[in-house]
Amino acid sequence: MSDFIYTLNSSTIRPTPILEKIRIAGEVGYKAIELWHDDLDAHVARGGTLSEVRQALADQGLTVPTTIYLKGWFETTGELHRQELVECQRRMQQAVEVGALHVIAGPAAGFADHDQGAKNYYELLELGRQIGVKPAMEFLGFVEDLNTIEGALEIITKSNHPDGTIVLDPFHIFRGGGSAESIALLKSEQIAICHFNDTPASPPRLQQHDKDRVYPGDGHLDLKRMLNLLRQIGYNRWLSLELFREDLWASDPREVARVGLEKMQAVVEG
Repeated sequence: MSDFIYTLNSSTIRPTPILEKIRIAGEVGYKAIELWHDDLDAHVARGGTLSEVRQALADQGLTVPTTIYLKGWFETTGELHRQELVECQRRMQQAVEVGALHVIAGPAAGFADHDQGAKNYYELLELGRQIGVKPAMEFLGFVEDLNTIEGALEIITKSNHPDGTIVLDPFHIFRGGGSAESIALLKSEQIAICHFNDTPASPPRLQQHDKDRVYPGDGHLDLKRMLNLLRQIGYNRWLSLELFREDLWASDPREVARVGLEKMQAVVEG
């Protein structure tokens, strides 16, 4: 029996239409699914509705811990910032319509003013409160600046907002040159979700990108240590399988989801 909630990040079976992704996740045995706004927009563009998505989730008994993602909010100012917030607001409203608790908010790609970013994050969190969803600060291992737990924690601390949370991911911790030991700096309520994956020993760390992620247990990361650190701070919520592999996208999505769940279970419960 797991002390975490097994979740499928729908990027793992990306080419599959969203309603099919939801059906597969539920039938394979996941308890939750992360949805991408690109998929939601594509469904609506084909004549579908968000009510259909919400009903499909209910039919499978799935919760939505996050939708993905908000961009452009961190580093912008002035009129450009206002324009980016309009799109962020649209996506947050979508998140609420499908029952999401959080919406993932990505960092700037390059170096950015952390004080301005923290101010903008506070603003985003306040907007989220009005709409009914909590934006979660994500760090990305392959960006120049906000690529560690410490970087994301600095932003939520400086924002000084009670709803501030971060997204954890073993790939991004490794790729950014950080350490899973930094999880000890966090409180469980500061974690919106923990993505789950592994990385190979080769290519070298600085050459790795999303496409290099592998199933949990198929790489070289000490995922059991990471899980124990999460347990030590009292985190027992979502572990979400997040992969971006073209070979998996070309495979049977049900089989990919099934194997992924078994790999997660072997690491978590083995």
